[in-house]
Amino acid sequence: MDINNGDEEEFEFSRNYFLAKESSGKKSTRKISDIDLVDEQELRAALANIEPKHEKETIALLNSYKKLYPRWVFELRCGFGLLMYGFGSKKALIESFASTALAEYPVVVINGYLQSINLKQVMIALAEVWWDQLKTRQRTSSRNLQKVQQPFNSRSVDDLLAFLDKSEAEENDSFICVVIHNIDGPGLRDSESQQYLARIASCSNIRTIATVDHVNAPLLWDKKMVHTQFNWYWYHVPTYAPYKVEGIFFPLILAHSNTSQSAKTAAIVLQSLTPNAQSVFKILAEYQRSHPEEEGMPFDNLYTISRERFLVSSQVTLNSHLTEFKDHELVKTRRRSDGQDCLYIPLTNDSLEKLLSEINQ
Repeated sequence: MDINNGDEEEFEFSRNYFLAKESSGKKSTRKISDIDLVDEQELRAALANIEPKHEKETIALLNSYKKLYPRWVFELRCGFGLLMYGFGSKKALIESFASTALAEYPVVVINGYLQSINLKQVMIALAEVWWDQLKTRQRTSSRNLQKVQQPFNSRSVDDLLAFLDKSEAEENDSFICVVIHNIDGPGLRDSESQQYLARIASCSNIRTIATVDHVNAPLLWDKKMVHTQFNWYWYHVPTYAPYKVEGIFFPLILAHSNTSQSAKTAAIVLQSLTPNAQSVFKILAEYQRSHPEEEGMPFDNLYTISRERFLVSSQVTLNSHLTEFKDHELVKTRRRSDGQDCLYIPLTNDSLEKLLSEINQ
């Protein structure tokens, strides 16, 4: 009897506990939008003012990696791909290696930290670079050159990859270096993009140098991709450098975005481009400011003005600038009411004015 009474008391206690929880439960009326977040510009300014620590040690660490440059070049010439991992941004390290040790080779850069990347345009750019190499060094007969020469932007992905793989030069030491910052970035993290990158890396005239930062990055590849297509040679090269450039394209969780910050972000992106690319962008921005009633600037108008100012030599050069702008989401295209495609900058007039003042400083 005592045992039964104890069970009943315990059951009654548990029952009362859950009844009390049900009756006292109230839905909160608070919303995420009610949170008073910091202005993004102020937050980024505060982050920029943080004094770096251990600068001497960091510089000494980066200088120690320069001793590895000859070895990295040798491994690339042997057909390996270089995969750099470790804490800290490796962008400056890879760019230093490419600009010094790879000066005799053409280099194509893919910024994997961007939100979207057009790999078809990357393949077209690689094909055009390799075609220029073949013409310059006269590594095929004039007949073969005439046969191969056709607009690369009208060719399929398979045709482009076949051209990069089979158009062999007389010297085995000639190749194009593809530098991929953050191959595990948001714009390249899907399976299809990784398959295309692996096929590019497996081409006989391509050598790949890539960086990873995510701990699960190796899960992007299978055994064939790692050992046969990419043929990675792994290097642990921590730099402890802040992700300044890479972080620009990710919104800060504790911050509101505003017009001023949009202009500031665009200005930082433009500063990483060539002076000619910046000047082409200014032409489009000034046109948009002076013609607010229009839907955008026609491509032909932009090409004519850019050519008159000696900023581009052909439509191919202008297209390469526009591809960069579109990859960075600085410029977009839309169709006007008359059916003509035009270019426009997706910023308000206020942001556009602030952007022009930023890049003119």
